[in-house]
Amino acid sequence: MNKLLLLLIIFSSIMSVRAQELLDEIVAVVDKNVIMRSELDRAVVSIKKQIEASGNQVPPADILNMQVLERLIIQEVQIARAELVGIKVSDSDVDVALNNIASQNNVSLQQMQQAVEQDGFSFADFRRDMKRDMQAERVRYAYANSNVKISDHEIDLFLADNELDQGEVELQHILVATNSDNDAAATEAAKSKADDLYEKVMADENFAVLATQFSDGQKALEGGRLGWRPINQLPPLFADQVNLMETGEVTKPIRSPSGFHILKLLDKKSETTKTVDQYNMLHLMVKTDEVVSAKDGMQVANGLYEKIKAGEDFSELAEKHSDDHSSAPLGGDMGWFEVNKFGPRIGAVLQTLQLNEISEPFQTESGWHIIKFLGKKEADVTEEFRRSQASNAIRERKVQELIETWIRQIRGESFVDIRI
Repeated sequence: MNKLLLLLIIFSSIMSVRAQELLDEIVAVVDKNVIMRSELDRAVVSIKKQIEASGNQVPPADILNMQVLERLIIQEVQIARAELVGIKVSDSDVDVALNNIASQNNVSLQQMQQAVEQDGFSFADFRRDMKRDMQAERVRYAYANSNVKISDHEIDLFLADNELDQGEVELQHILVATNSDNDAAATEAAKSKADDLYEKVMADENFAVLATQFSDGQKALEGGRLGWRPINQLPPLFADQVNLMETGEVTKPIRSPSGFHILKLLDKKSETTKTVDQYNMLHLMVKTDEVVSAKDGMQVANGLYEKIKAGEDFSELAEKHSDDHSSAPLGGDMGWFEVNKFGPRIGAVLQTLQLNEISEPFQTESGWHIIKFLGKKEADVTEEFRRSQASNAIRERKVQELIETWIRQIRGESFVDIRI
């Protein structure tokens, strides 16, 4: 090979590498980290596919790029906080999440990988993106949950104030964000933008398209769809409006500390009475541990079972010999409970028994068990359910408010240099 040809090959290789480097430019600096063009492009392609699959119109490229870039910036900021406080996501955590997604879609993990690669994506990148999403989610909820406290008094007040706020609603949402330090002119500009978007919605422009292009909400790229939400988990400003709305109606812009909101009610479901099947049984347990082996425990349980079959009273034997110290003083009576309260194994055995039938000894991690089925009933647990739902609603409301405030705070505290 002559020297000229060799030099041409080397020069060509160098130019090819430089071309790749130029293509993969830095599009944003977030504190000490960077977001590359390749990362943005991959995220944009993924979001475009999601928008197209939902049947919505893809926004113009420049708007979509900036929306996706802002999402990546916010994710980067959250991951930095996660690393700071030691929140990690292991490869096994990602494996579990991937297997769950595959199972929910009735495919194997290998089939899901093939589908991802057929769409033109690297499965390694898919795993990496999922890992980052999980880490950001964990730090959000770790922060919020550590700062949320709920008292019985709050639940009582909530139930008293929300007699009408029962059921669930499916909503779409547009947010025009404002910051707490916005001056009057900036706030007025945000209000004007929200009013303009409302007029476009009322003129039958597509809500999802407007949300995708102009909303500052976390679900903007999903067309603003918030999915089904219990009414009592909505901020009071939203719940008051939604209770008065009919399906298909749209609110005028609603002012909150985070900005101006426009809501569209897609559907509504009313609350119904909550009932559950409850069971009652007698229980006798022989505990196994370092002192009592599984084999020894089985022998003791079999001996007690033979005595029961010979006619000795179950309750008396449970009171004298059961290692379940909460039920033994009551003759083994467990009261009324939902079927899997004491674990799936006990629940499964219980459901095979006829009324007053006694099980053969069976084993769980705790030891050996003998149970007697005493009855089954349908119980109205609406009040307990409402208190549980109220607690969940208060928690979810507080969590979401804290997360929104926290994200704006850490975004504002971070150094961000956007280069496109």
